[in-house]
Amino acid sequence: MISQMNTRRNICAASAMFAPLIDLSATAVAPNFIFFITDDISPEHLSCYGGPVQMPNLERLAASGMLFQNAYVTTSSCSPSRCSILTSRYPHNTGAPELHMNLPGDQQKFPAMLRQNGYYSVLNGKNHMSPKGKAALEILGDAFDEIMEGAGPGGEEEWIDVLRNRPKNKPFFFWFASHDAHRNWQFNDKAPLFQPEDIEIPSYLFDGQETRKDFAGHYHEIARTDYYLGELLDELERQKIADNTYVIYCSDNGKPFPRCKTCLYDTGVKVPLIMAGPGIQAGTVSSSLVSTIDIGPTILELTNVLSPKEFQGVSFVPVLKDPSVSVRDYIFAEHNWHINPANERMVRYQNWVYIRNYRVEEQSLCATHFPAGKELWNAELRGELTPEQRNVFLKPRPLEELYCVDSDPCQFVNLIESPECASILNELRGVMDAWREATGDTVPENPTSSIGKINAQLRGEIPGESKNAAYILNPGPIKKQKL
Repeated sequence: MISQMNTRRNICAASAMFAPLIDLSATAVAPNFIFFITDDISPEHLSCYGGPVQMPNLERLAASGMLFQNAYVTTSSCSPSRCSILTSRYPHNTGAPELHMNLPGDQQKFPAMLRQNGYYSVLNGKNHMSPKGKAALEILGDAFDEIMEGAGPGGEEEWIDVLRNRPKNKPFFFWFASHDAHRNWQFNDKAPLFQPEDIEIPSYLFDGQETRKDFAGHYHEIARTDYYLGELLDELERQKIADNTYVIYCSDNGKPFPRCKTCLYDTGVKVPLIMAGPGIQAGTVSSSLVSTIDIGPTILELTNVLSPKEFQGVSFVPVLKDPSVSVRDYIFAEHNWHINPANERMVRYQNWVYIRNYRVEEQSLCATHFPAGKELWNAELRGELTPEQRNVFLKPRPLEELYCVDSDPCQFVNLIESPECASILNELRGVMDAWREATGDTVPENPTSSIGKINAQLRGEIPGESKNAAYILNPGPIKKQKL
């Protein structure tokens, strides 16, 4: 499968040299946008990324557009990731860097820029960036004409109606947010059922019956997103607007299993990103680094709207024109409070990942209370785990981690003590220090503690608060400085 992907990448890179440029002229008809954001899905499970879950409609989307192999979220945590995408800012710069925090209403949001330029904008499905109901309008009302919670087990049942009932005299931007594939698993007839005995368990998890059943439920909900993507693509064809509509499929973070969600390994922060639309060469694959904070600036450039100075992301329109182009050399991500205290930071550069942990005394225990996590925990108590499976139980955790993702895609071998890696280690230490200083990142002196679902009265100091990072504009390093 890997050789097939490499062959496809080479063919697509060559064909992209002859791809037509995206038309950004003032006379072009304003394009439409569907942003399909899924929940807790890693690319490794999807068939178009070589995974076991067959996604025919996602493959259809990829065949008509571009598949990104190195797309990253800024944090592997639901609400702060979504707030980061919406504002094109790092979590500690949004004012909502921890789980279950509402986005401050004065933060700029890219759909608001679209609305100001004549777009009809709707959020339907999972919100998690503001309170529900009418209270959401106080925070998100400038960004969306309508905010709906979505119907059905995955929240997708209203999407076709939204598409059909839209004002026909305006271009549209639809933020369609599924609850799939978030726990707890719900089953229906919109996706196949998977058999536990057929599932291959990652080596960092315990291969037991409960873990296999857990993955079977996860795979069902992943496949359900494909069904609704197909419904949307078919409706665009029926309305004869497919040729003028960009469709973007991605996730808010990686899969909800130990050593994945909340973690800064690729299993937590690398996500699927596929985009098709006017001017994008069909069937292209890009290995360029992109961040989900780049989605907003990209959409704005495609509509000839200038990004506000508050945005820290960069447009990847040049990559859409030529998949071999790079718009950034560095990807940054962070791990803050998510049920448990944390303060970790990550930078990806070329094939290197450097992680720094400011709270080494905290274990990385997210998702250990669900079936796969419970089975892992019980095996730990019996002394049956491998070193890779014990990673989440480490205490203290490493202060620093360094990985070469080409030779070590699962990030098992920490090269922090390797003399051969001293030069790149020192370089990435400096890059991380520069990013933290430029963006006002901090390690709180009185952080939020482990007290469940936090409310405003119980929350501690948040990262960046002491430096007023919510109003800092500097994005930090994006491209490597040439000497």
